[in-house]
Amino acid sequence: MKNLLKITSSVLLLAGLTGCAEKPAPRLEGKVKRDVIAFAPKVTGRVLKVMVEEGDLVKTGDTLAILDVPEANAKLSQVKGLLKSAEAQRTLAQNGATSNQLKQLRAKKTGLEEQFSFAEKSYQRARAMAADSMISAQSYDEIRAKYLGAKAQLDAVNAELNEAENGVRYETRQAAQGQADQARGALQEVQIALSERYIIATSDMMIETISLHEGELAPAGYPLFNGYIPERVYFRFTLPEHAVAAFKKGDRVQVSMPYLNQTATGKITTVKQLTRYANITAAYPDYQIEEAVYEVKIVPDNLKNSSAWLTNATVIWIENEK
Repeated sequence: MKNLLKITSSVLLLAGLTGCAEKPAPRLEGKVKRDVIAFAPKVTGRVLKVMVEEGDLVKTGDTLAILDVPEANAKLSQVKGLLKSAEAQRTLAQNGATSNQLKQLRAKKTGLEEQFSFAEKSYQRARAMAADSMISAQSYDEIRAKYLGAKAQLDAVNAELNEAENGVRYETRQAAQGQADQARGALQEVQIALSERYIIATSDMMIETISLHEGELAPAGYPLFNGYIPERVYFRFTLPEHAVAAFKKGDRVQVSMPYLNQTATGKITTVKQLTRYANITAAYPDYQIEEAVYEVKIVPDNLKNSSAWLTNATVIWIENEK
């Protein structure tokens, strides 16, 4: 009986070892990936027109959508008015008084000189009469007040005429120039905002998704279009640490794409640890929870047929090339 038990145990152990030896090693699967790009407006506006459709291949400089920004149009009219006013003030400060203004000031000065001359003579006579008590104090005070008023008016017109003839002060001209520059900068800012109504493609891409449609409000910074850059394709493998030793940066790798029945070669450009194990994308992950997970990025050698490679399609690692 003991011998029978020994024979049975030996057979079972041998069968277990044979089963383990014949168990195929798990294949390493990855995904076809492309660099993703998004386009978002810099200003808030309502989608006026969408110029492309999902799946379209667009070129750099193509218009993707047009926004309606009525607030910017109203601001443009306001800023243009401010600029005209500021430039007029600057011109006035630079050129000074006109010839007609100078004529008016000189004529005003002549009239005030006559008034002052008459008031001065009246005041001299009143002083002499007041000294002999020939006029009342009230009358003397009235004549004196007229004299001082005429003198003040003449001094004022002389100062005004002197400023007009010599030009506006440097500080005043600088202030007027500053106001004009500020208004011009505000105009440029509004014009830039208006140009942002057009969502322009900054690189070649294939449109994957369109987030908003005509008539919807597009907030500033909200991505309206998402897509892939066609020629920037790579293979991405996510591997546990016990399997990543076979992949080193700079190694050449051969992979296959089952759905196309094609093979491709490439070079490993990046091997980096992922921060969360949930980022693994292999169809059949084989790792322990305590293991670190790494991303291996492989850039293909030949992109001739890459347009037929579907994003997120499965690729299988075959071997490292010697």
